[in-house]
Amino acid sequence: MKSLCKLTVEIAGLGSHLPERVLSNADLEQMVDTSDGWITKRTGIRERRIAAETEATSDLAVVAARNALAEAGLSPANVEAIIVTTCTPDYLFPATACLVQTALGADNALPYDLEAACCGFLFGLAQGGALVVAGVTENALVIGAETLSRFTDYTDRRSCILFGDAAGAAVLTRSTGTGEIIFCEMGGDGSRQELLMIPGGGSRRPPTHETVDNADHFMKLQGREVFRCAVSKLGELLVRIPQETGISLDDIKLIIPHQSNVRIIRSICERAGIPEEKAYVNIDRVGNTSAASIPIAMDEAVQKGVLQRGDLVLLLAFGGGITWGSMLLRY
Repeated sequence: MKSLCKLTVEIAGLGSHLPERVLSNADLEQMVDTSDGWITKRTGIRERRIAAETEATSDLAVVAARNALAEAGLSPANVEAIIVTTCTPDYLFPATACLVQTALGADNALPYDLEAACCGFLFGLAQGGALVVAGVTENALVIGAETLSRFTDYTDRRSCILFGDAAGAAVLTRSTGTGEIIFCEMGGDGSRQELLMIPGGGSRRPPTHETVDNADHFMKLQGREVFRCAVSKLGELLVRIPQETGISLDDIKLIIPHQSNVRIIRSICERAGIPEEKAYVNIDRVGNTSAASIPIAMDEAVQKGVLQRGDLVLLLAFGGGITWGSMLLRY
């Protein structure tokens, strides 16, 4: 799906939250047959954050949401929609957004979850923006939050090195200045679901002794094929931006890709002829945090002054489903 319809919404506030516990590559060396050098070379990751035993996805989401609301100057009582994008919810139901609503005291908000794995936050921004522009709500709080450590097999050296826990949030309101969503493209291919998935725990394979014994409740990924597909699809999305909008990639101040693997980010920049320094990278410190990665990176970029009001920023994501998306916006 491609859309050239400009959404006159702006990100009024950003917030993020990382758990306190740090799991370094040195720590992982004590857990599985791996090494700091191998992990860093293959992924760019040096450490990731892990939620405490008492913390669930909603707990991380609430802290990030409060930070975003504070920056936007918006009271929880005035929030009209809460969209939590996650593939690691507190429960199958109720929606994690309902738990966030109660914890925030946002009693007037419409709460619901959106699940598109690593593309979740980008999809959530599109939905939240549409709600605001259509007049359904005056604002929307979009949160990407994950506790991927709960679904990581720490005996699998190929996957356990990748994932971390975190949350990021954005408050969308009607634009009062130059802020707008200029273009977005979103898509997916369910026939490739086996590339990245959690096979157990749903209605297809409900929990049983067999699924637990087979470790079917942990993430399974085909790393090489995910890498190949991600580089190909994200490269296509990058090329289409100037074709569809007439805006040169040179005019884009910052590219914020989903933080899955630094080699993927380098590859897509090289293919598009973009300087690597134009892509914001923080995967070395947080790992792959799925739906939380883009809002965390945006928040960091704003706090560091790398991204400023009026700048063009391009969001890119690829994840389980498989799903993909791009969004060009003026911050």
